[in-house]
Amino acid sequence: MKRLLIANRGEIARRVIRTAHRMGMATVAVYSDADANALHVREATSVYALGGTASADTYLRIDKLIAAAKATGADAVHPGYGFLSENADFAQAVIDAGLVWVGPPPQAIRALGSKSSAKQLAQARGVPCLPGYQGEDQSDERFAAEAEHIGFPVMVKAAAGGGGRGMRLVTQASQLAAAVQSARSEAQSAFGSGELLLERALLAPRHVEVQVFADSHGNCIHLGERDCSVQRRHQKIIEETPSPAVDSVLRERMGRCAVELAQAAGYVGAGTVEFLVEGGQFYLMEMNTRLQVEHPVTEAVTGLDLVEWQLRVAQGEPLPLAQEQVRFSGHAVEVRLCAEDEHFTPHSGRVLHFLPPGEGEGNAIRFDHALFEGLEVPPYYDSMLGKLVAHASTRAEAIAQLAGALDRLQVLGLPTNRRFLAACLRHRTFQAGEALIPFLAEHGDALRAQIADCEKDVAVDSALAALFPSTGGVLLPCPFPRPVRLRHRGGLLELQVRHLGHSLEVGQGGGTRLISPPRAACVRLPNGAWHVQSGAVDLVIEDASFEPAAGGGGASAANELRAPFNGKVIAIKAQPGATVVRGDTLLVLESMKLEHALGASRDGVIKSVHVEAGQQAATSQVLVTFEALQ
Repeated sequence: MKRLLIANRGEIARRVIRTAHRMGMATVAVYSDADANALHVREATSVYALGGTASADTYLRIDKLIAAAKATGADAVHPGYGFLSENADFAQAVIDAGLVWVGPPPQAIRALGSKSSAKQLAQARGVPCLPGYQGEDQSDERFAAEAEHIGFPVMVKAAAGGGGRGMRLVTQASQLAAAVQSARSEAQSAFGSGELLLERALLAPRHVEVQVFADSHGNCIHLGERDCSVQRRHQKIIEETPSPAVDSVLRERMGRCAVELAQAAGYVGAGTVEFLVEGGQFYLMEMNTRLQVEHPVTEAVTGLDLVEWQLRVAQGEPLPLAQEQVRFSGHAVEVRLCAEDEHFTPHSGRVLHFLPPGEGEGNAIRFDHALFEGLEVPPYYDSMLGKLVAHASTRAEAIAQLAGALDRLQVLGLPTNRRFLAACLRHRTFQAGEALIPFLAEHGDALRAQIADCEKDVAVDSALAALFPSTGGVLLPCPFPRPVRLRHRGGLLELQVRHLGHSLEVGQGGGTRLISPPRAACVRLPNGAWHVQSGAVDLVIEDASFEPAAGGGGASAANELRAPFNGKVIAIKAQPGATVVRGDTLLVLESMKLEHALGASRDGVIKSVHVEAGQQAATSQVLVTFEALQ
């Protein structure tokens, strides 16, 4: 291989480019219109414009990607993860074009890429599986009958793809029809297939996966396990290796089953076999026929470059190591930095300030990302911005290093889950190694409250750092106090602020105190608010000093439903004249590959709907207006 086309974007494209260049290969970056200024485009040897913005018009277009390879003289294609990485038709198209496919054979992708066929293959090989239904009859009636036979709770799953999309937990029969409809729609949108399966749900298991690697000479090994139990929306946000719950005996059993499944399918390359673990027993979830987002933690404890292994195996080389030669060292933890708030709502927008964490004490923090100041985070793709990884001799040290790195990281201009991740890492349940899949369902509200309390403690000082920036450490003295009104998380803070040269005298609630505005990173958002980070805490503050005292606009806001983020309107559930009650779903927005139902914030009558299905909605755009019930 001399010239490698990476059929992907963002941090994984940069990751593959880095190893390919080290190995002496030229690289080709493909890009959508939304990614024209992306870092992977700047770093590749050559580039090719796909045209368009949405995934369906760009990174999911097999014909465009093959054309890109031919036009740029590429002789190999690496799919990264997501998009077409587990698409057998794409793999076959690459091979038919005379190019090297850096991934498993198309027949292995077909055998293992579908959860249904993978379970059938696993059952034939004695790999433990949960009771379920995976059949051709996809009717609602058949699902209802099979769910009753399996017994509730059940999990509805998309048969294709991964990443938690097309998954719904159903605890009683009355929820099944809606769950099937929603999962089918999301699966069709994400993977191009609405096929579903049912599986008995375990309510409090761990998610533990095994990294496998196979070559074309019949060799297959595993590289240990990763614990990925901390998840939101069935998507991982924290991963670690080794798992706190896996001992050497369980590791050997799971590794043996993972290798058995891969070999049964004639697998070649990197793959991950995912299991649910409960009470010392494990059950197959699925096999991901690609490199995983969380592969860096495995690289950290093994000292291996898995992308290099992929490239070498694709060229026909045997695996560099046998199973008994694999060595593990220390503990590694990874977090996924996402453009989302603490309620897991994705956001697009511009990165106005970016400062990476640098190195902490001891080992360096690995930060795989595609961030830079001025980056426009588009609404068309996944919300993940990057991954931070810590590797240390003990689990406690790795967690502490990673939490410290999150404290130092600065990304301003749009919400991120930076502080939520740090709070998760410091939670006593996670630190004790006892976090199960329901961890965020059980502790999420407390973590969000903790974040809000931390903001409250620093809100005034952080806001004053933005509103009263000093020059050379000296503020212009003024004998008269200035009234300042701040809005934070919907609440108003009334202040009297007077300049005293090097400090400010702040009056609040009948008392006064002297402060020196802290050193803080501050950016002005398009809506006029300030996004400020002081120390480890970042928050959004509005200067409401010049608004009417009554805070006008409240009445109109109560009569409107506005878009909480950029997204595509994929369904409208209510029409003008319809009577709705608080919580009724009015429309569905798709953003960053996920569907979000937006509900009525009050009882009322729909006065007007301002968008149509298929339309792209911008953040804060009015979607629906209400009028009071008569």
